[in-house]
Amino acid sequence: MTLHALLAAAAERLQAAHLFYGHGTQSAHDEAAWLVLWRLGLPLDTDVSAHSEAGQRGLTADEEAAVWALIEERIQTRKPAAYLTREAWLQGVPFYVDERAIVPRSFIAELIAQDPDSDPDAEADGPESLDPWLGPHTQRVLDLCTGNGSLAVLAAMAWPDVQVDASDISPDALAVARINVERHGLQDRIQLLQSDGWQGIAGRYDLILCNPPYVSRAAMQSLPAEYLAEPALALDGGAQGADDGMDFVRHLLAQAPAHMNEGSVLVLEIGNERAHFERAFPRLEAYWPETSVGTDPVLLITREALLRSGTGAEVQP
Repeated sequence: MTLHALLAAAAERLQAAHLFYGHGTQSAHDEAAWLVLWRLGLPLDTDVSAHSEAGQRGLTADEEAAVWALIEERIQTRKPAAYLTREAWLQGVPFYVDERAIVPRSFIAELIAQDPDSDPDAEADGPESLDPWLGPHTQRVLDLCTGNGSLAVLAAMAWPDVQVDASDISPDALAVARINVERHGLQDRIQLLQSDGWQGIAGRYDLILCNPPYVSRAAMQSLPAEYLAEPALALDGGAQGADDGMDFVRHLLAQAPAHMNEGSVLVLEIGNERAHFERAFPRLEAYWPETSVGTDPVLLITREALLRSGTGAEVQP
């Protein structure tokens, strides 16, 4: 069997299994390409079209068996492909990941760094950049709820003059984050902190990034198996009892001004929960930047807006 034929058959098998995508790919074909190429040790951008040299390559029986074993593992376990390959890509940057942390997919990443493979002519209509909100004053960055550390790494790459603190409540997630910090040689610029929200955070920051647990009770109850394979701690926004998924966000915003310098901005991801966020914070002025899926998943809040709305208080951290 040729590589192209095997890829087509694998895509058909995944399609028939009614899997859920969204952890790096959006279709059975793309998921099959990722798994097949990774299993064979080929670059993920390999041309496997019917008439390409790679697509016409004949496979050995052992290679076919290895591919089918991986495809069946994806189907039987319902684990995201990234957990099977131990790698995920965000804005063109590779990250290690395993079941100790959620698969990196934050839309905040689009605002930090454009994918180097993207079309530069399309940027005007695509995701916005955080750069207009930053300046020479931007020296300290906090990635709160860092997970596998991907946003912290992207921030350090995008802004070479900043120092980044990356915190998480989970020691397991921080162990994964450390792998990625070291993988990209950023040990001198990224400090990893174990912290339950603000509890272990000292000082003030010029930019705060946060992709917190925000999934509402109803959404948690309807999550596909692929999401249930991830740590619930990183997803469930109602762990303290709220149905709207805003438990952590309330805590975050209430104390945020005490950790923000003048002129600083907080960038928060809330996914599909914009309606719940706006009901929870009706007086808070927020800016909703453009992402690849529209303006709902991410918002920007200034320190001044938090204080004006009464959402956040100026207390000592």
